[in-house]
Amino acid sequence: MSELRKDPIVGRWVIISPERGKRPSDYASRKTEKKEGFCPLCPGNESLTPPEVFAFRKDRTDPDGPGWNIRVVPNKFPALSSEGETNRQCVGIYDKMNGIGAHEVVIETPDHGAELPNLPLSSIKKILFVFKMRTEELAKDPRFRYIVIFKNRGLEAGASLQHSHSQIIALPIVPKRILEELKGGKRYYRDHDRCIFCEMIEQEAQLGMRLIEENKDFVSFSPFAARFPFETWILPRFHASSYSTIRQPQYQTLAEILSSTLKRLDEVLVEPPYNMVFHTAPIMDEELPYFHWHIEIIPKVTRVAGFEWGTGFYINPTPPEQSAAYLREVALS
Repeated sequence: MSELRKDPIVGRWVIISPERGKRPSDYASRKTEKKEGFCPLCPGNESLTPPEVFAFRKDRTDPDGPGWNIRVVPNKFPALSSEGETNRQCVGIYDKMNGIGAHEVVIETPDHGAELPNLPLSSIKKILFVFKMRTEELAKDPRFRYIVIFKNRGLEAGASLQHSHSQIIALPIVPKRILEELKGGKRYYRDHDRCIFCEMIEQEAQLGMRLIEENKDFVSFSPFAARFPFETWILPRFHASSYSTIRQPQYQTLAEILSSTLKRLDEVLVEPPYNMVFHTAPIMDEELPYFHWHIEIIPKVTRVAGFEWGTGFYINPTPPEQSAAYLREVALS
């Protein structure tokens, strides 16, 4: 029988519908070959991107030329502009403001055919460091209220380029999705004097049904009210509300669990397109007892249709317990 499950953080209801019987093979998409040829993110094409704002480079190599390992550039077609002021206005019942923000691209590797989980852990650690470093730099701008780190892989997930990259966008407002999590976390903390995310980590580790893997610093699991098949969260075991509080030893353990979790998804779903998003506290609220930074990974294996748009419900044909079991069974080399 189908179940209605309530997300304990934001109060969203999800329909878990095992009668639809979706197994990993039902979602597996055809692997897309990395095409050779022109790519503006490849070494030798640096002049085709805006000037880099940061790079890990080999010794004695010049900025905006070959010789880099990780490169950060402003997005050539930014969603928001860094010039000007927000100039918020009311137009009758409507609010509007200028599209002020920052939009950067983190080119994760010079190798056009490489994928994030298959990079050396030393490279993944550097990418995680770049996320923190660029977040801290963008947070110095008083116009910005929130910074989102995300990765789109595959055309179905919104990636316009195949070369492995992530993006960072600084916003002048806090997104509704984050406000909902903050509100839900604050409500639970008020009633129980504990962080709902910490409670979730403790319960998932004890039950083990939705647990995918864990190490001394991080845990990976399928959430109880998963909106999508094989939706996966990674959270720090220690309480921390902002990603910017991550410390040097934790880059290693986060790189390990991020790499292995993505490898499991690639193995079970045959390299699916996915969205990966860091949920972190707003810039001015980096120490909150009721919020916990985390990474959400959403494989794009189902479509959001009329029922979902009309109701706000999601229908998940693969229970998270089954998703976690499939992912746990993957034997990593």
